[in-house]
Formats: sequence, structure tokens, C-alpha cells
Amino acid sequence: MAFHHCAFRQVGTETYVHCDPGLQEEAIILRPATPAGTEPEQTSPARRPPLAWALTALSLSMLLPSLSISSANVGLPNMAAAFDAAFNEVQWVVIAYLLAITTLIIGVGRLGDLAGRRRLLLSGIAVFTLATLLCGLAPNLPLLVAARALQGVGAACMMALTMAFVGETVPKGRTGRVMGLLGTMSAVGTALGPSLGGVLIAVFGWRAIFLVGVPLGLLTLALTFQVLPGSAPATSSARQRFDTVGAALLAITLGAYALAMTVEGNSFGPLAIGLLIISGAGLALFVITESRVSSPLLTLSTLRDPVLTAGLTTSALVSTVMMTTLVVGPFHLAGALDLDPAIVGLVMSAGPAVSALTGVPAGRATDRFGAEAMVVVGLIGIIGGAVMLSLMPTAAGVIGYVLPLVAVTAGYALFQAANNTAVMKDVSSRQRGLVSGMLNLSRNLGLMTGASVMGAVFSFAAGTSDVTTAASAEVARGTHWTFAVAALLVTFGLAVVLGLRLRSRLSPGHSADT
Repeated sequence: MAFHHCAFRQVGTETYVHCDPGLQEEAIILRPATPAGTEPEQTSPARRPPLAWALTALSLSMLLPSLSISSANVGLPNMAAAFDAAFNEVQWVVIAYLLAITTLIIGVGRLGDLAGRRRLLLSGIAVFTLATLLCGLAPNLPLLVAARALQGVGAACMMALTMAFVGETVPKGRTGRVMGLLGTMSAVGTALGPSLGGVLIAVFGWRAIFLVGVPLGLLTLALTFQVLPGSAPATSSARQRFDTVGAALLAITLGAYALAMTVEGNSFGPLAIGLLIISGAGLALFVITESRVSSPLLTLSTLRDPVLTAGLTTSALVSTVMMTTLVVGPFHLAGALDLDPAIVGLVMSAGPAVSALTGVPAGRATDRFGAEAMVVVGLIGIIGGAVMLSLMPTAAGVIGYVLPLVAVTAGYALFQAANNTAVMKDVSSRQRGLVSGMLNLSRNLGLMTGASVMGAVFSFAAGTSDVTTAASAEVARGTHWTFAVAALLVTFGLAVVLGLRLRSRLSPGHSADT
């Protein structure tokens, strides 16, 4: 094509060409050549699939892992009866899944950066779908737990790499609304799981909660294969650069911590303390190893970036608080407000419903007003809701609980969209999978910590080790103190955000790239 009388318009790293006043601007992109062995930053518009289909693939990839968590939980009693197993044994159906995700999510994120994100995401979806089928066909509990662990491997790939693809499929100016959409899909999966699982179990039995995911997995696999941008072939040197020792040490560290937070529930006995010691030792070895290898899994200097540090810290703290609403809420509604189980479930669904409804508007607000400002607004909303829950008398009834819960969950949706955008927006292509994995890990660690630590705070504040038999006043006292602690945690997160970002503005030559 000859560029006679052409005008050029620069948008970021892309150059658009307009060659005739009477013609529309052509979507021709000029960019520097992509080095061999690396993935292109964007797919050319001539080859880029419709955005709606790409977003559908990413949305399904985000929906299925969260749906698999919440739907499996509701089936635990039926699985215990089917396999004649104790409840602490059947709990491993959930623990194995979460453990696999937690231990592998950073490693698979980094591997996707090196070997090709599309290739690894397709493999992850295929493994997830196959494992889902195996879960539905498992003849005994040990094989079901093993299949759930394999399903967690696939889910780790999906969770780590889905957000990483946002930078390759949408313009930077729309990053916020897409992050909001993905947050909405995660909330929809969490909210839909219990109700969908309950219906399937009632009609078809517990195996149906897994088997229904197989066609969804196949659909996600087909869409991802067809519409997501391709990757350049990984070179043998790229594969050799993967830090296997660092990945193994980090997996041991995170696995020990995850088990410490889950294996004994809200109590911290000798086993949990021993696992925490192993986790601490593993972390020390990981830091030493990463400082000595030539191509580390995680460059420790990466954590000096204030935006990334603030994003990971606040994500963990906010997730801890969100788990508090799920742990404390049922006890408060049943014990302090004396509601029937059906009404408790209906009230508890308000949180995920608000998150689902506010996710996309939160993303639009992030694009319009800026991610940093919306992170602060979201944190303030969470703090305000937690403070109200810590002060609200039981005489206020259900409304006195639901209104603050709406404030907390709406603030959470805004925080998630803005924080994910702030962290991921300017990350270089070679590290998107790693940083996405770190974000998801911080969220998972926060959820596990919230379930254990905040549950222990609730029991301690209520003044009893068995809150199921506590008096109404004791449950209410536990609720108030637990949400007061939650408000303090998020306030600390807000201070971290403001402090680190103030320091970044005062530091000359700071770059947001990690």
C-alpha cells in the first residue's frame, strides 16, 4: 500500500494510518518487531477476533473455578453419606482443590510468561475439564480427592492467566471495565454455586454438580482456542529459564501455610503451629534461592514497586475481611437475629448479588476517574460498612445487617476492579502471568486467613469455643468485635496505599512497569 497524503495518529505504542479524507481511518498498526521467543503485546486488528467473543472466553475461564468451589461445598454432606465418610475426611474435597490452586498459581503464571500464555491456558482448561469429569465418575473418596487436586491444577492455570490476557485483548482505556466484568463473573460463580448445586443434588445427586461442568469446560476450551491471541513458539532457552527449585520451594511454603489455616479449622494446635514453622522456613529458603539463581521465579526487587506492593497487601487484607462476612454472617443471622436457615441463605446471597451487579459499573468508574482514586474510594466503602457492622445493635434486625453488608460488598467490587487495573495495566508482557498469579494468590491467602484467624477472633470475642451453642448476646458481641478488627485491617491497608503511593510520587524516575 502506498501512503500518499496519509496522516499518522499515535495511540500508545500503536500508529494508526488515515490516507484519504473521504475514507475511514484504516486500522493499520506499526510497531517494533517482536523479539524471537516472546509473545506479541497485541494481535493485529486484521487478525483480532471480535472483542465480545474474547471476553466471553475470559469470562467463562473466570467463572468455572469459582463455581467449582461454591457448588462443591454444598454437596459435602451428600458425599459424606455416599462414601460413609466422616465430615473431616470429606472436607478434603474442598481443601485439595484450594491447596492445588494456592501452591501452583504463581508458578503457572510465570511458566505462562515463558512458554506461552495461550498454550498453557488451553492446557489448564483441558485439565480442568478432564478432572471435572473424573470427579463426577469417582468411585471412592480418595479418587475424588485426587481428581479435585487435579482440577485445582487446571483452575490455577485459568485463574493466573485469565487476567494476564486482558492486556492483550482490550485497549488500556477499557482495562477497568473488563477487570470489573471478570470480577462480576467470579461473584456470579460464587453466588450461583450453592443454589445451582442444591438443585442438581436434589434432582440428580451429588455427581451432577461436577458433570454439569464438563460441557461448560468444553465450550470454554473451544472458544479460547478460536478467539484468544496466539503465542509465539517458546524457545528451548525459555523453558530452561523456568526456576524449578524456586517454584518447588514456594509451593511447599504456600502449601504448608494453606494447610495450617485449614486443617484444624479455627483452632491453632501443634499441627497448625508446626506447619507455620515449615512455611516460615520454606519462605527463608525461597528468598535465599531467588537471590542466587540467574533467572529467578520471582525477582525480589519486583516487590519494591509501590503499586504492586500496595495492591498485593490490600488485596490480602480485603479478602480477609470479605471472608469474615461469610464466616460470621450465618452465625449472627441465626444466633443473634434468630432467623430460619432459609432466610439466612437468602440474606447471605445479598453480598455476592451486590458484587455481581456492581462489578461492571465499578470498572467503568475506574476507567473514567482513575484506578488509584477508585482504590481509595473502595477501601473507604469497606471500612464504612465494617464500622457500621461493628456498631449496629441487634434491634436493627435484618436491615441493620444487610445495609452495611451492601456497603462492604459494593466497596469490595470497586476495590477489586480498580486494584486489579492499577496493578495489571502497565505490567510488561513478559511478566503479566506472574503478576496475575501474585494477585490471585494474595486473594486466596486472604480468604484462607480470614476463615481461620477471623473465625478464631469471633469465637474469642463471643467468649465460647462453640459458637453454635452461644447465647444471642454472646454472638452479637462476637460479631461487633470481629468487624471492628476487620475495619482496622482495611484501615491499615488504606494507610499502606496512601503511604506507598505518596513515596512513589516523591521518588524521581519511578516507573510503574514491573
